[in-house]
Amino acid sequence: MVKEIEVLTAEEREIVMDAVALVTLLVAGADGKIDARETEWASKLTKIRGYKEKVELKPLYREIGETFEDKLNHYLEKLPEDLTEMQGLISEKLAKLNTILPKIDSWYAQLYYESLLSFAKHVAEASGGILGFMSIDAKEKEIISLPMIDPIEFPE
Repeated sequence: MVKEIEVLTAEEREIVMDAVALVTLLVAGADGKIDARETEWASKLTKIRGYKEKVELKPLYREIGETFEDKLNHYLEKLPEDLTEMQGLISEKLAKLNTILPKIDSWYAQLYYESLLSFAKHVAEASGGILGFMSIDAKEKEIISLPMIDPIEFPE
């Protein structure tokens, strides 16, 4: 288990761990269709971040990467097919981070929050633009700022 989130309850740790899969589905589904290119890229990205992310987050991404595809499939089976309903349920679950993240080290919480924002942007870029990469459509632009999660700023 990642030591920075040991202070959380099992349910809270699960939300922290599942947030990357939830962000993937939220962004990938923004245009009404979850594109395999986006979910495949997100899966690869979790593994890349387990080795190339900031040193503090590498253990978290390694652990997330171990079950990422299972989590995606779990949520795909459980979430409603209706886009508005799906986005609402995912947003509610991600909004729980607003009460969870203040319970962990503020520096780590900030790194984690910025990592989620970056992850959302990378997923959005996976299915548009030149040769299918590097473009974000208008619906995805609204979502990649993860407005349901309160911004966290580095402590002074």
